Amino acid sequence: MSASSTRPSYAAVLRMPHATRTFTAALVGRLSYGMVSLAVLLAVSRATGSYAAAGAVMALFGAASVFLSPLRAALVDRHGPRRALLPMAALYASLLGTLAAATWRPGAPAAVLGTVAVAAGACTPPLGPTMRAVWGELVTDRRLLQRAYSLDGVAEELLFVSGPLLVGVLVGFAPPAAGVAVSALLVGIGTLAFVTSPVVKNIAVRASRARVRARTRIGRGLAQPVVVAAGVGLSLGAVDLLVLAFAEQRGHGDDTVAWIFAALSAGSAVGGLLYGAVEWRAGARVRLPALTAGLGLSLAAAGLAPGFATLTGAVVCAGFFVAPALTTAYLVADESAAPGARVQAGAWVNTAVNAGISTGAAAGGLLVGRLPVGAGFALAGGAALLAAAAVGLGTRYPRARPQKQKLELEREQEQEREQEQKH
Repeated sequence: MSASSTRPSYAAVLRMPHATRTFTAALVGRLSYGMVSLAVLLAVSRATGSYAAAGAVMALFGAASVFLSPLRAALVDRHGPRRALLPMAALYASLLGTLAAATWRPGAPAAVLGTVAVAAGACTPPLGPTMRAVWGELVTDRRLLQRAYSLDGVAEELLFVSGPLLVGVLVGFAPPAAGVAVSALLVGIGTLAFVTSPVVKNIAVRASRARVRARTRIGRGLAQPVVVAAGVGLSLGAVDLLVLAFAEQRGHGDDTVAWIFAALSAGSAVGGLLYGAVEWRAGARVRLPALTAGLGLSLAAAGLAPGFATLTGAVVCAGFFVAPALTTAYLVADESAAPGARVQAGAWVNTAVNAGISTGAAAGGLLVGRLPVGAGFALAGGAALLAAAAVGLGTRYPRARPQKQKLELEREQEQEREQEQKH
């Protein structure tokens, strides 16, 4: 839908037909994901009076949401965004509403809350992967697509920063369950506006089930972005606890920790915008290990920081590589997927980074207190460096056949599109 002559800029991305409306709708729905974790945690802990129960419910909710993401994405690829996302969003919003009602007052059984949370997590609409698939359909110029993905990644980063802040405002005058209810409302409104966009309505799914299954296996092409996403997630998951330990050892308060977390997010946002604005000569598969290695080295250097100011600087440097690395991972995944499996490809990357964050947080909890903080940062950086090394080795022997197969599939789908237009 885009012309190759379009100047590759962020403004050009938003000038694409219906792009601003579609992107805004997706962001409204995805804001729910930035709010829901903290809202559910606070609501369940208030209702049960137990932090252990709240943590267990959140773990169940997160596991169902993350690990079933590729399956939900497969439904979107097979049946189209409108037929798949609307039922998911309706179920998800209804279950969140049920959870909000159950936690509005104290006394709810933890087992009941856990059951509702698992069901809600299993229905989470894959708005992020679907929006990236829409970008792939909307933008045919690869330079412009890089900017679209960078813009998408930075916006998502800001949503996950602003979401908890909104929950904090809500709990100032309402029960925490109100945050869960608002999350349900946002995902319902955002998904409805998203699927009714002309761009999304015009996306037809033409790949057969056998063809989709063949292209969604994690082969060599898709394995690289998945490995990077997992490595980035492992590193980031451990960093939160390491920063807490660093601040505690040096007598800093929670406000200091908040500033360091904000520095990481700010670095990621700035890095993502700068990265998307550059016209790179090296291919995405070459950039992928380099960016991941930059993250690993920055985190390892953070372990040498003698004080708060130097740690903040090191964390900002690490943040510069987060959004670019994930943006490139999504680009490579999109290149590796058939047109009828784009949502699934993005969902595998999304699942990998979220699973990595959870694993990294668990590993960080085991290591903090047993190892010096500097060693912990070195291990966190090492996870990213190991992923970079694995991906770097995989780029030495590129295979042309998968790309050839993808081009053949695109030609077949173009022929199907022409036949449908004739009818």
